[in-house]
Amino acid sequence: MARKGSILMPMLALWMQFAQFGTVAIAQNQVKGPAMNNEFNGLGMSLGNLSRLSKAKSRSISAENFSGEKGKGGMATEGTGAGPARDLGQGWKVSPSVNIEAGKTFTLADINGPGAIQSMWLGGYVGRDFILRIYWDDQPQPAVECPLPDFFALPWVSDEQTPGTRGPLVRVNSLPVSVNPNKGLNCFWEMPFRKRCRM
Repeated sequence: MARKGSILMPMLALWMQFAQFGTVAIAQNQVKGPAMNNEFNGLGMSLGNLSRLSKAKSRSISAENFSGEKGKGGMATEGTGAGPARDLGQGWKVSPSVNIEAGKTFTLADINGPGAIQSMWLGGYVGRDFILRIYWDDQPQPAVECPLPDFFALPWVSDEQTPGTRGPLVRVNSLPVSVNPNKGLNCFWEMPFRKRCRM
C-alpha cells in the first residue's frame, strides 16, 4: 500500500484472513465421484459447505502479526495502542493499527502459497491518498492498483468525509463488499494464488 503526499499520518487498522494449502490444486476442485467423497480444499466457503472439513490452514494477518504465523496475534508490546493498553499487558490489542507516512510504501501482507485471501477488513482513515496494490505469484506489475476506497466500492469518498478517523461514510451492503458507517471496509472476494500474494 502506498500513500500519496499529505502531511497527515493516519492510522490504518487491518485484519485479513487467508487459507494456506499444501500441494492441493487451488484453481479447481476435480470431481472424481460423488461430491461428498472428494477432499474439500477450503475454497468457495458458503453456508452450503460450512460443515465440510478441509486440510487448509486458516491464518489471520493483522497489525500485530504481519506474517499470519500461528499463535502470534496479540503478542505486541509496543504499537499505536501502547498508551491505552499500558496496563493490560501482552495478549491485548497493543498494536491494532499502523501509521503510514505520506509518500511511503508499506507491505500489508507477503504470503507464500498456494493459498487464498478469504476476507479483508480495514478501518481508520480510509482516504483516497492510500493506493492499494496487490501482486500475485511474483508478477512485476500489480494485478490491482487503485485508491483504497475504490477497491471497496467506495469511489466517491472525499477528503471532507475523512478528517481523521471519525465521521460516517456512504454505506455499501452487498455480499462481496460492505462499507460500515464509521470507516470499516470489508471484502469477502476469494482471491486464490499459486505461489505468493503481496499487498
